[in-house]
Amino acid sequence: MDDNLKLSNPKVTIEALQKYGFTFQKKFGQNFLIDAHVIKKIIAAAGITKEDTVVEIGPGMGTLTQYLAEAAGKVYAVEIDKALIPILADTLSEYDNVEIINDDILKVDINALAVPCDGTDDEAGGISSSKRKLKIVANLPYYITTPIIMGILEKKVNVSDMVIMVQKEVAQRMDASPGSKEYGALSLAVQYRAETYLAANVPPNSFIPRPNVGSAVIRLKVYDEPKVNVKDEKLMFKLIKASFGERRKTLQNGICNYPELSFTKDEVAAALRQMGLDERIRGEKLSLEEFAKLSDILGSN
Repeated sequence: MDDNLKLSNPKVTIEALQKYGFTFQKKFGQNFLIDAHVIKKIIAAAGITKEDTVVEIGPGMGTLTQYLAEAAGKVYAVEIDKALIPILADTLSEYDNVEIINDDILKVDINALAVPCDGTDDEAGGISSSKRKLKIVANLPYYITTPIIMGILEKKVNVSDMVIMVQKEVAQRMDASPGSKEYGALSLAVQYRAETYLAANVPPNSFIPRPNVGSAVIRLKVYDEPKVNVKDEKLMFKLIKASFGERRKTLQNGICNYPELSFTKDEVAAALRQMGLDERIRGEKLSLEEFAKLSDILGSN
């Protein structure tokens, strides 16, 4: 389909909104992308080919979906708003490789959407255990960005890449390095499970309606195994949360004041000395590798 006829053309989107009498739902955080240049950056960042099965979260009226359908082998478009389902059926009618799913992505079994690498069923009549990894593409509502991303990463869903549009500030936090003001628990939680890359900044005028803040496209290349080895993953993330709970406090005080931990100041100080770190260091100075080492030392006491 010619770009001028697609929903990425603002005129086409406005006509479609009027045709269907669609009303934006604030509760779903709906802002529809109308910028073909940004869409093509998303497709490129995800490296989508006809070999790929793509899960799109929140297709809206199908703007990005139209481009995904032309680039990918199969697209599952998961949309929570029932009012958009008949619209999607119309705007995507010429694409036979798109399946629309009316559901909450947090309730969808994403792994069930993956196909066997050889395209066949196993002898028992079920799906082969060897499945091609999915790619997830999404223009995520700001209010539910973190639950969706962390839900997918923590459940170890069969995904190779996630290319997502999020609030610019959130993208910067996910991509942040130790010592920066954006660096925090979200940075470490994401980078433990995926390699981050900021693919594009997106201005408010790329959407209908215009959001009040800028957006960014970030690619998360999901690791087969976490980036670092740690003996007790839950303990490490408790230490991370404790360290960033009150950024002005030293790491030592943050850990000792955290209700879910019972380490003494002496124990934390000894662990930091063992790592060659100053006892007065703040949490934002520690890398993921250092948090893993700190966790292993404290966990062995």
